[in-house]
Formats: sequence, C-alpha cells, structure tokens
Amino acid sequence: MNFLSEEKRAKLSEVLFYVALSIELGIMLLEKTVIPLHDCQSYVYRVTFLLTLIVVLLMKHDKKEWIVIGAVCLFTFVSYRISGKNDLLRYAVFMMAARDIDLKKAMKYIFYVSVAGYALIALLSVVGKLGVVAPPPRDYGRGDIEVRYEFGFGHANTFYGSVYAFVLLWMWIYGEAASLREWLLVFALNFMASVVSATRTGMLVSVLTFGVGFLARFYKKIKECKIVYVLTALVTPVFCVAFSVWSAVVSKVPRYEFEHKHYDLIEWIDDKLNNRIHDLYRETEKHAGSIWTWKLFSDGNSEETFDMGWVRIFYWYGIIPAIVISALIVLIIYICYKKKDVWTLIIILSLSIYTVVEATFVSEYIGRLFILPVIGVYLGEFVNRKKDGECLRS
Repeated sequence: MNFLSEEKRAKLSEVLFYVALSIELGIMLLEKTVIPLHDCQSYVYRVTFLLTLIVVLLMKHDKKEWIVIGAVCLFTFVSYRISGKNDLLRYAVFMMAARDIDLKKAMKYIFYVSVAGYALIALLSVVGKLGVVAPPPRDYGRGDIEVRYEFGFGHANTFYGSVYAFVLLWMWIYGEAASLREWLLVFALNFMASVVSATRTGMLVSVLTFGVGFLARFYKKIKECKIVYVLTALVTPVFCVAFSVWSAVVSKVPRYEFEHKHYDLIEWIDDKLNNRIHDLYRETEKHAGSIWTWKLFSDGNSEETFDMGWVRIFYWYGIIPAIVISALIVLIIYICYKKKDVWTLIIILSLSIYTVVEATFVSEYIGRLFILPVIGVYLGEFVNRKKDGECLRS
C-alpha cells in the first residue's frame, strides 16, 4: 500500500472500518428480531473480517507491534482451527482495526445506530409488523405463569439486554456531564424495561451499575481512588470466573441429594438463578456446560447454548482462551487505572457481573459487544506505550 500517502491510507482505513462496523451493527440488529438469518451470516462475517484485516494492513506498525499482531493472530487462528469457531479471530482483528479511530465519534455512532434500530424493532412490533409486543402468558421456569414483554425482540431477555446496552453506552458517552434529571430519566427507563420484561438479573445489575455510576458522576474524586480499580479487578476475573467454575463443578450434584454437604447452599443459589446451575449439567444429553465437558481448546461439537455467560466462554472456546480473556480484562482495568477512566471501568464491572448469569454478550455478533472499540484503542495505546495520562475518551 506504499502507493498511497499516509493521509489517504488513514482516510481509507477509517472508511473501511466504519463500513465493517455498520455491517456488524446491522446483522446484530437483525439477529435481535424474529427475522431468520439462515446461513448468510458466515458470508457477512467473511466480508467484515476482510475489511478489518485490510484496515490493519493499511496501518503503520513498528516491529514490536507486528510481533504482537502476529502472536495474537496465530493464537486466535489456532483456536479457530481447533474449535471451529472464528469468533475470537474476528474479534481480535476488529479491535486491531479500531486502534486509530476517534473513539468518542465511534462510540456515538454505535449508540445512535443501535438506538435507532432498537426503536424501529419496538415500533414495528407495536403496529403488528414484526414479532409481538408480548407472547401469551406461560411459565418461564420460575413456577409461575407470567407475561413478559419483548416488543419484537423475540424474547424478554433480549429486549432488556438491548435496553441495558443502551444504558451502558449512554453512561460511557454522556454520564460524566449529564444532569441529575437526565440520570433519573435514564434510570426510570431502565427500571421500567426490567419490570415489563420481568428480569430479576437485569434489575439487580442495573441498580448496582447506576449506584456506582451516580457515585462516579457526583463524586469526581472516585476516579483517583486506587481501591476502586483493585476491587473491580478482584470482582471481575476472580469472583465472576471463580463462581462460574464452581457452578460448573456443582451442577452435577443431583437434585434432592440432601446428604451432600453443600446441598442447601447449592439449591438456594440455583433457585435464585432460576435453575441455571443445574441446567449446565441436566439440560442437554451431553451435559454441556458442566466442567467435565471443558477442554483446553474447545472443539466443533461444543455448540450448545445456556445462560451462564462465563461458563459459555470456557465451554465454547476452551480453558486456555478463557484464561487469556480474563487476563486481558485485568490488563484493561490496569489501563483504566493509569488513565483514571472510571467510566470504562464501570462498563467492565457491570458487563462482567451480568455475564455470570446471562450470555447476551458472549456471541459471534461483534455488534453486541459495543466496548470492543474502546478495548482496541486502549490496547493499541498500551502496546505503543503512549503517555499514560492521555485520555482517549476526551
């Protein structure tokens, strides 16, 4: 690409990145509806992967960065060849392509495209053109017949997950400058969404998220507190991963085995999680999700889905990739500490806890994990060792 000037390469890289991002957001929005995608996804993924790979090749890299790029691509490619899932390879190249973007501009683009798409899905369901506002009352596994509103998203949890993504994006972009009235309006929207979708997990995680968010907004000195970053680093990979591993282990304990020394505790927690722990073992014939199905690298037969997101990471991709992902999260938390970026920290904390019991953000859809551009920019900065205090969010 030496026939292009540096300025033209930068412009072409930006255009190609936004084309790839737009396609990924579009297929993410389609997937959230009842519209069947069939097998077209794999072809779309090839297009967006090629676009982001071209962007990476157009960029200027020093020798150290090329080594890092080569190592990451090799690791994720090996994972792909063993597991048959190219998600990690696509995610990695996408994040590399995001290195030089205007981060706030990109996040606003994701925010407004997503909000427009979510609003259109809901509107089409209300006028009877796409999906339903709410399916007939039924038992969702809680022992009660209930109505859960989904507004065209195919499932109540998918609807709430979209509102939750909107809230987190809003916090990252506007939370620091928003007034108390704006904060309360967004909280009210989130609360109503959690009520009509009847998601207990969403309500609990959102209360935690808004509590920390309020504190960060109205007590500015919190971003200087080292303990906040340390606690997040402990909660995210230590508590979330450790609890998920424990769940995968005890999922095999048969129900009503009262003599088991931890039976009461397991049953109490599992009841609060709507049987998610026991379902890791008993929901499928091969006991997908239980720790006995985990491998160092997953294989093409590990396709089953279940709700516990961190367990899905271990099951879908393998123990080694899951450990690498956990370490990467700790590194991002460290970068947040160096940059005093409490808002990205809040997003990481909230998503990590939410993913313990919901696998919404563990998927092949890049458009779901809106935090990827932030991670790409921050890791690119870390590899290039730019000034720690420079805040790319501004």
